[in-house]
Amino acid sequence: MASQADPPIKYLERIRAYYLALGYDHPYRWAHFEDVPFSLPSKPLSMSRVGLVTTAAPFCVDCGEQGPGAPYNASAKFYTVYASPSDGDPKVFISHIGYDRNHTTAEDQRTWFPLEQLRRAVDDRLIGSVSSRFYGLPTNRSQSTTIKKDAPELLRYCRQDGVDVALLVANCPVCHQSCCLAARHLEQNGIPTVVLGCAKDIVEYVGVPRFVFNDFPLGNAAGKPGDEGSQEKIMGLALDALTAATAPRTTVESPIKWATDHQWKKDFYKIDHLSTAELAALKDKFDRDKEIARQQRETEGLQ
Repeated sequence: MASQADPPIKYLERIRAYYLALGYDHPYRWAHFEDVPFSLPSKPLSMSRVGLVTTAAPFCVDCGEQGPGAPYNASAKFYTVYASPSDGDPKVFISHIGYDRNHTTAEDQRTWFPLEQLRRAVDDRLIGSVSSRFYGLPTNRSQSTTIKKDAPELLRYCRQDGVDVALLVANCPVCHQSCCLAARHLEQNGIPTVVLGCAKDIVEYVGVPRFVFNDFPLGNAAGKPGDEGSQEKIMGLALDALTAATAPRTTVESPIKWATDHQWKKDFYKIDHLSTAELAALKDKFDRDKEIARQQRETEGLQ
């Protein structure tokens, strides 16, 4: 559990200060709702089909480096909801999003894509089944696009596959918002949800029915790399939240610690040591990444 001596990162404050320092005059306005939808499971979890929703991307052949340790890769982004078979050994990647590259390297897919944990939950008869497909949710800064286009498309896939409850796993800051908006839409349409994430303030600011908070660097919402015990514990918390929650805005905090020191929290979007030239270089890179994204959306016929 988070303590006063070790509070969660205030992502909303830190991100706002970072982009103001880069020279952007109008900080991003995050989604926020007072009312939160809430649906109860229609059947026991042991008889339910669980759908896994991820912001990770399938491998893109012509998009450059995407594996563990890859630098931020805007070319690997995707802009439409996808559904992909959940059998076999699917591989998805998070090079296209802003996870904490200083303190984690995306070596263990189970930390952001807990399909293996869900399969074990089936074997242990904790859930009935995993849906035949998992679902990719784009990381859109456009809240309107997520609400009006992506969330309804996700709902359509879930209904096609007979999903009873959904597990949404967030990675970067905007991923957390996108997952929250999608969870709200699923919940409004009768599919109970739980969000796994590391950005507590973002999720609670948007407002969701159920949230399992892991105080880890971004990109590890489903557990610590190489630590099956933490991954199993967090999956257990998520499944328990689906049945134990009696009201919206239920937040369950994992007791697992990332490390004995808190330096990783101090490093996120740290700007006080950067020179004017370094800040200008960061802004230039951010603008170039936005242009790549704009061109890709135009190529795909999206706004």
